[in-house]
Amino acid sequence: MADVTIEPSWLIEATYAPDAAETRVPFRARHLVRLAELKAAGVLIEAGAFADVSASVMIVRAPDEAAALEIARGDIYMANGVWVEVRARPFGRVSVGSD
Repeated sequence: MADVTIEPSWLIEATYAPDAAETRVPFRARHLVRLAELKAAGVLIEAGAFADVSASVMIVRAPDEAAALEIARGDIYMANGVWVEVRARPFGRVSVGSD
């Protein structure tokens, strides 16, 4: 049987403003660079947006809810009104083998 572990992490859901498809354009490159930096630092596990541009999701390693929210609130999308709300929930990420 494969080595299976549950990694404690946080799922962040960021709600987009109604006009986010347009307003995010000038900030998108910097947003993606930051995600790459968080990934390289081992903080970001996964990220992506829903196709209808209603919200995006990030799974992050953080010691607590406040730290997880600080990751989201530090994003250029939040600072410029592309995201209008963020929430964090404890998440148990299933890891198989060297995943």
